[in-house]
Amino acid sequence: MAEAFSLKDQLFNIENTRYVAGLFAAASPSFDAKAFEADVMARLLDLELKERINWIAEQLSQHVPGPLAKVAPVIIAALPPPLDPSLRDDDFGDFIFAPLGEWVTALTQDDNDLPLALDVLEVLTQRFSMEFAIRPLLKRWPDQVLARIADWAAHGHYHVRRLASEGTRPRLPWGLAVNLPLTAPLPILDRLHGDPTRFVTRSVANHLNDIAKKDPQIVIDRLTDWQGQGKQAPKELDWITSHALRGLVKAGDPRALRLLGYDPDLELTAQLDLPARVRIGEKLMLSCTLKGANGARVLVDYALTFQRAGGKTSTKVFKWKTGALGGDGLALQKSHPLKAQASTFTLMPGAHRVTLMVNGQPRARGEVEFLA
Repeated sequence: MAEAFSLKDQLFNIENTRYVAGLFAAASPSFDAKAFEADVMARLLDLELKERINWIAEQLSQHVPGPLAKVAPVIIAALPPPLDPSLRDDDFGDFIFAPLGEWVTALTQDDNDLPLALDVLEVLTQRFSMEFAIRPLLKRWPDQVLARIADWAAHGHYHVRRLASEGTRPRLPWGLAVNLPLTAPLPILDRLHGDPTRFVTRSVANHLNDIAKKDPQIVIDRLTDWQGQGKQAPKELDWITSHALRGLVKAGDPRALRLLGYDPDLELTAQLDLPARVRIGEKLMLSCTLKGANGARVLVDYALTFQRAGGKTSTKVFKWKTGALGGDGLALQKSHPLKAQASTFTLMPGAHRVTLMVNGQPRARGEVEFLA
């Protein structure tokens, strides 16, 4: 049997540890590369991913001791060249530099250390994103850090510009909660939404999606303003808008749907066809027919209401199709696999409801029995 893939082993291992050791040995004659490697590897393979980052940071602090003012020049000297600033996307850098950000954050003890810490993070993020390392500083010194981040929004390297958005996200996955007012980073996003790189605009869209979970109107208003500013190419702004509103669209928010050009109140007839029963492990075949005004734009989803243990149910919305109605309407087919061994939940036998959603509104319903 093939060995299971391990992200932590791919990102943090003896080869990457040796690579970092070599960089610091070249930067500082007093750095003992072999001793560092031995100390890191003494525990590394027993740790989970986040623990490995912290462990390597701790070992770096032991092998390059001192306050930030002493350590910062060594860190800068040890770094390889920045990531290619001419790229537009899909260049995340090397995860092995994540511990350096945690190390810098741990060494930032007071107001005097903060400007230098931000200088170093600005340099580090051009090798690997410092979105996690910046957040403890942002939480402790929100005004000072936001002021610096505002400058980063105009930086020449797109990884620094991305950090201005990603590091201030309200709900950054796996990131420390910073509890900024939702509107605090908006002037930064105002500038970044016109960025020429998808790596940056994707972060802007994800940031807005975070905000939308707490205050959708802020996002609707901002996207509406941006549409009138002309700072971004229309096609890219359409992409930002769609990606930023994905959570609201899935929830059927009429404001989001209208902004994307889908009328929730569209007059149409809808027919949903389902089999009477289907066996778990096979595919559920769905088909629908929509009829309405020729050319009307439609966003078609379907919601599955699953049976759960204890007589409970849960509903999940799935994407189907976007398009426009023709003179004869629109006919769609879809196969939905019913995985017998799903990783997130177990399908149960019994009646399951399927709801056809068009432009966020339920238009037709049916039931299908899942068989064991």
